[in-house]
Amino acid sequence: MRRRNQQGLISRSRTPTRPYGPHGKPHGHIAAPSSACYSLQPRGKTRMKKHLRTRFASRTTQRVIFLLLVAALSLSCVSLAAAQKEKKKKTDPASSTESSKMLIPLTDEQQIDYTLSEMLGAWQLGDSEKLRQDYADDVAIVNGSWAPPILGWTNYLAVYQQQRARMQQVRMDRTNTYIKVNGMVGWACYQWDFAAVVDGQQTESQGQTTVVLEKRNNHWVIVLNHTSLAPRVPQATPANAPSGQQPPAKPSPR
Repeated sequence: MRRRNQQGLISRSRTPTRPYGPHGKPHGHIAAPSSACYSLQPRGKTRMKKHLRTRFASRTTQRVIFLLLVAALSLSCVSLAAAQKEKKKKTDPASSTESSKMLIPLTDEQQIDYTLSEMLGAWQLGDSEKLRQDYADDVAIVNGSWAPPILGWTNYLAVYQQQRARMQQVRMDRTNTYIKVNGMVGWACYQWDFAAVVDGQQTESQGQTTVVLEKRNNHWVIVLNHTSLAPRVPQATPANAPSGQQPPAKPSPR
């Protein structure tokens, strides 16, 4: 087929023959121009796959970035807590030191007075463990009765527990205490007023105690306890009260 172009030249266009047989079925080979083209359906699938891969990759990247941010935040919190804890450790000894400096240390006389109060309180309550802290292992006890002295803490503990088991509602008051210290040795004397229910009966007594203490391992302990019982003073009877006795008879005159 011939056609004229704009220059007036005649050009011949060729229409490629279709390789079909008489029954409309293809036979032979496909022409080169047709074989060089790609179908649209595979190209659409490829674009879709690329889009999905890109979207999946972006989501994965976002998740990774989020996890990294969380990890960094956690590490910063942990480091901050550790720094605060370390700072607290450094400041605690200083605060404790300052508080200890603010406390006024007790004198030896005051320490001995505190030891006596602690000893009498434990004696009233029957707290042998607390009482043990105020007595030396080689303590000597002299009581108010006619008996040999008790030597050693173990022997004294047995006697004390035996006597304490008989008492209830125990009260022991200390008055008129005098304390003297000379180096690592001190002594004290005081009056005491005792009241309790002993063997089911109300009992009261008064007496005096002298203790000798030694400072061992920066702690005052009793090495000697000498207790004496004051005699009871009979109550004075009124002068006009009848004595209940007849006056002696006068001798008869001669």
